[in-house]
Amino acid sequence: MSIADNIKSLKKETGDINVSLLAVSKTKPAADLQQAYDAGQRLFGENTVQELVEKQEQLPKDIEWHLIGHLQTNKVKYIAPFISMIQSVDSLKLLQEINKHAEKNKRVIDCLLQIYIADEETKFGLGFDEAIELLRSEEYAALKNIRIRGLMGIATNTDVAKQIKDEYYELKTFFDGIKLSFFRKEESFDTLSMGMSSDYKVAIEQGSNMVRLGSTIFGGRVVKHFKNN
Repeated sequence: MSIADNIKSLKKETGDINVSLLAVSKTKPAADLQQAYDAGQRLFGENTVQELVEKQEQLPKDIEWHLIGHLQTNKVKYIAPFISMIQSVDSLKLLQEINKHAEKNKRVIDCLLQIYIADEETKFGLGFDEAIELLRSEEYAALKNIRIRGLMGIATNTDVAKQIKDEYYELKTFFDGIKLSFFRKEESFDTLSMGMSSDYKVAIEQGSNMVRLGSTIFGGRVVKHFKNN
């Protein structure tokens, strides 16, 4: 199937149940993204700042760009003028840096707190306790140019379906608790981003309302065009 066919099929599948589809376009050439765009896709997710900035310059300006990879504080300034959402916020320090550059650009930047749910040391994210501590802090309360829209999580890379299901279930339970405790009056706290090409159906069953799909849309990953930044 073509990229356009994949987009149409997935948009029907996710749209019918009010799940947002984020096209993960890392390592893919701009021409592939343009095909997805022409088929109606507007949400795109990139892992690195360098690739994100290069593609943003080449592609239509009504695309909503999400950063889903680990973000270093010294790179925030490059995406602050245009980024729609940063899904990978894993520290108060990073949130403060995003707030600083959002203010410089006279913007409020939407963010998700990345929660560590996987049984792998290589993954980033806040522990449940750390996320609560962050949201209770005076430093967080002082930030006026960021808006926490919800949570993001990456499950363990495993074939054990029960483990993935349990990790997503825990994150959904935590999301509900955080909403009740900290965002009860804020309708904007509405995004639970979990699920990738290998496990998005399980994630949706467990309550995800945004899935991050790469190979399901664009096909298998190719050799990187971009150096790591």
